[in-house]
Amino acid sequence: MSQAVSIHVHDVHKSFITSRSGVASLKTLALWWRKPPKKVLSVLKGVSFDVHRGECLALVGRNGAGKSTLLSLIARIYKPNQGNIQVTGRLAPLLELGAGFHPDLTGVDNILFNAVVLGLSREEARSRMPAIIEFSELGEAVHQPVRTLSSGMLARLGFAIAVHVDADILLVDEVLSVGDYRFEEKCRNRIEEFRAQGGTIVLVSHSARTVQMFADRCIWLENGQVRDEGDPERVIQAYLGQGGV
Repeated sequence: MSQAVSIHVHDVHKSFITSRSGVASLKTLALWWRKPPKKVLSVLKGVSFDVHRGECLALVGRNGAGKSTLLSLIARIYKPNQGNIQVTGRLAPLLELGAGFHPDLTGVDNILFNAVVLGLSREEARSRMPAIIEFSELGEAVHQPVRTLSSGMLARLGFAIAVHVDADILLVDEVLSVGDYRFEEKCRNRIEEFRAQGGTIVLVSHSARTVQMFADRCIWLENGQVRDEGDPERVIQAYLGQGGV
């Protein structure tokens, strides 16, 4: 595996501001003269690591540990409050079912839109349309508005687009756990091909089997910090030994 760095994460902090006004109606809101109290939710607290080209890094941890937020930062959906993230190569994020899809557009229209957003030209997107549709196995349903599709169908469509845009880096957040077993195996095989071609993967999963199958290295996040890092088998056993799921 090349030691060239695809993703560099240094001392990253991320927090969100939430507020609760206690207002139950528009009338009360109009009469409410005090500013609603604000609360700062610290999600990531000084996270640092590198991901090398051709490596598959798995992120594990309980819900709320900061895994999905970290992927969203790498994908440039969020900006860190402190620290920096450097990415070398084209990203293809698979972070959330239906994320980036316009619900009223057809699957075909969403394929074109998302493929262009991920870096393809319109001509390239159109030329790959048949392969994307074939991989997704949606058939005629791809011509329907995506709001009519099931969560499993959205997962198929999103994955099919992501693996056909010549990405260097694939960000995967629990997408493999959605859909039937046969399609899940198809996705796993495609990820293996992506790895064999030198692609870099950052994977979030609650499945010990998935992590042990794909990951070269594993990071355990706890309360927004790196609790452990290293061999996937060892880190997973340590995580499970502390009641991780």
